[in-house]
Amino acid sequence: MQPISFARSFLSKGLSKSVGKASVASTVLQPAILIGVLGCAISVNAQAAVGASTNNDNPTNGLQLISLNADEIADENDADNLSNIADMLDVADEPDDSIDSVPDESALTDDADDIDTEIPAEVAQVSLNAISPETLKTFVAVVDLVRRQYVDAVNDEELFSNAMSGMLTKLDSHAEFLDAEAYENLRAFTEGDVGDIGIKVNYQPEAGYWVVTEVIDDSPADKKGIAVGDYLHQVDEFKLDEGRQVNDVEQLLTGIAGTQVDIITSKAGRRKHTTTLQRNNSHPQIIETKLVDGIAIVKLPAFQNNSREKLLEGLINLNAPISGILLDMRDNPGGVLTSAVSVASLFMDDTDVVQVQARQNKSRVLSTQGDAILKPLPLVVLQNRYSASAAEVLASSLQAQKRATIIGEVSYGKGSVQSVIPLNDEQAVKLTVANYMTAAGKQIDEIGVEPDVTLSGSENTWEQQALELVKARALDSGIRFVRKNATKE
Repeated sequence: MQPISFARSFLSKGLSKSVGKASVASTVLQPAILIGVLGCAISVNAQAAVGASTNNDNPTNGLQLISLNADEIADENDADNLSNIADMLDVADEPDDSIDSVPDESALTDDADDIDTEIPAEVAQVSLNAISPETLKTFVAVVDLVRRQYVDAVNDEELFSNAMSGMLTKLDSHAEFLDAEAYENLRAFTEGDVGDIGIKVNYQPEAGYWVVTEVIDDSPADKKGIAVGDYLHQVDEFKLDEGRQVNDVEQLLTGIAGTQVDIITSKAGRRKHTTTLQRNNSHPQIIETKLVDGIAIVKLPAFQNNSREKLLEGLINLNAPISGILLDMRDNPGGVLTSAVSVASLFMDDTDVVQVQARQNKSRVLSTQGDAILKPLPLVVLQNRYSASAAEVLASSLQAQKRATIIGEVSYGKGSVQSVIPLNDEQAVKLTVANYMTAAGKQIDEIGVEPDVTLSGSENTWEQQALELVKARALDSGIRFVRKNATKE
């Protein structure tokens, strides 16, 4: 499996800048699917449950659970009562031969040294036994409580999977534990596809809520029990009210295929429920190109591995002279980061595009490469508040070099890098391991890209306003693009 780098969907935007670090005897895992738009993991042997277990299918059968009654809880200094837990943690500190201890390779460069994958010294030597005994007792007590008191019977495997998921999502809203299904779904989308969860919603004034009006059969939402008539209250951290537009909600539910989104729903008159879904209802992305008064209007919905080629193909297929370009990146959630650099290379040469800053303040600068075929053409970029990640990288670099005029509204502000690291063939962990900045070192995350010209009002009028701006700067005579092997008539 080759590492692939792409800018993760802005719809799971995180406010935390911390990067999780853990140690498995100082090993570094490989391979990594680098999302971000870019880790280590702890592997606990299935037979390392506390106490002896004769059933290898259930790693928690031998757990010695601690009673919730205060008089039955062992004193924290009683090493005997905690020895089994300590044994389990000792095993967790041992390397697992089933995990490759090969340095992670970066998709941004062939030189793995450009991104630091070493475990910091202050963390590498910390044993898991340093965890407070009181914390361990509380954890086991919670497991016991759920086993005995929860309204439905819960499988131990599910409990521990949920515990891992909770640990990661609390660390960072981008972090995620991927079970077999989620990992396979994510591996199916490595080209910057855009997807959603398979529902349509409308605001119903009589109910005072956003209501699900359609659920696509066998979609992620359908599989998790979301039904027509359910109320949709919140998408990730965004609460929904009558002030939202349909397009707003659609864009919150949409993102890079394979990424996750949390939604809060309820049945009418019943309690609210949070559901985590993957955006696996994929939509093939087509770069639309049209010619208006000599200006090529290019709609770029996401950055995929072939975006540069598809953009040029669209210009060739116009089969007419082009005197300027309007690049419409509204609602573009990002995609493959290196694809954004490739598109930037069409308009600029020998130019730094983005800085990727990993931990310990190391950074990697990505620059344009090859011939800037479209350099002679005036360029205007149209963006909105849902333009994010790789789209912001491209806009900021064009703006910094005064190569294009950016118009519209402030973009979303998504500038973090995630790494999806396999634990085995069926499970993986996704962590934020770096941030990316503008080529000048300015922050994008939570800030976005300020337009040179701000537009307001209905977006239906924005394309025409942008078109007039390009026309004012258009070349006197256009440039026609043809294939090298085209036959002269």
